[in-house]
Amino acid sequence: MQLTVKEIAVFVDGEIVGNKNKEISHVAKIEEAGADDLSFLYQNKFEKYITADSTFTLLVKKDFSKSFPKLTLIKVDDPYLSFITVIEKYFVPKIELPPLFEFNKAEQINFSYGKNFRCGKNVFIGKDCKIGDNVSIFSNVTLLDSVEIGNDSIIYPNVAIRERCKIGNRNILHPGVVIGGDGFGYYKNPDKSYRKIPQIGIVVLEDDVEIGSNTAIDRASVGETRLKRGTKIDNLVQIAHNVVLGENCAVSGQTGFAGSINVGDRLIAGGQVGFADHIQIEDDVIVMAKSGVANDLKKGKAYFGSPAIEARDAMKLNALLKSLPALRTQVMELQKKVDELTKKLEEQKS
Repeated sequence: MQLTVKEIAVFVDGEIVGNKNKEISHVAKIEEAGADDLSFLYQNKFEKYITADSTFTLLVKKDFSKSFPKLTLIKVDDPYLSFITVIEKYFVPKIELPPLFEFNKAEQINFSYGKNFRCGKNVFIGKDCKIGDNVSIFSNVTLLDSVEIGNDSIIYPNVAIRERCKIGNRNILHPGVVIGGDGFGYYKNPDKSYRKIPQIGIVVLEDDVEIGSNTAIDRASVGETRLKRGTKIDNLVQIAHNVVLGENCAVSGQTGFAGSINVGDRLIAGGQVGFADHIQIEDDVIVMAKSGVANDLKKGKAYFGSPAIEARDAMKLNALLKSLPALRTQVMELQKKVDELTKKLEEQKS
């Protein structure tokens, strides 16, 4: 891709400081950018990667006042967002889609599909499945009976979607995702062996949901496991039976949700967070990485630690923990002095 600084500035409605005819071939992180790269500066702490010899082109905020002799600047309202839009328009690699779905009319087709349906090799589609318009299914995907997939969705290789589960419009399922596996439900017999509880519910993904590679979302024991509109799930996440995740949640990798959790809208969960079963998480909650959540969480608050408590209290506790060795030494010295004083008082009395 060959673009000029002027073309990019026009696209992002930016102001150029420097060479408007400079050519851009690539995008890069600021710490790795070279002469023909476009990068962005969103936080001041990354200014350390700009030197007097830097020759790349940089998207910056409109109030950025520093100058560098060899650097070309494009001033915009939001450098990060502008960088994303430039990538979307000019630098997203073209993915070779599967061919348009074709079949031998002599063969029995027991499912329905919309226009521009694309399907790769070794795909199994069960009976009574319903596939919308502009859906792409890559190789080695399995859809069991009565699965529904909405319009404009992409199902990448090696995804498995079990019977009766429903995938909304504009969903993206990355390689290795499993939708609708059995929930972890067992009855403990008197002899302490386990009897499997039938898992007869489904999984529902509403519109604009994206699921990262090797994530598993279990079907409900009865009823639904549901991820609401706009929710984004990272790789290697476990979502157990009957969990409900609200709208526009963002969940990082290696996070686990035990069964029957009810999550409000806009949860942000860091990596390796564990959520205990049957808890209620209200809207706009933030849970920091490696936290263990055992109780309900209140609206609009940030939490950290295991067990998770409000982040400000957790930070205070961590600061106190660092002071414990010194405090222990002080307490021991004070105890020694108290013992000495007590001994002297007892001697005086006698």
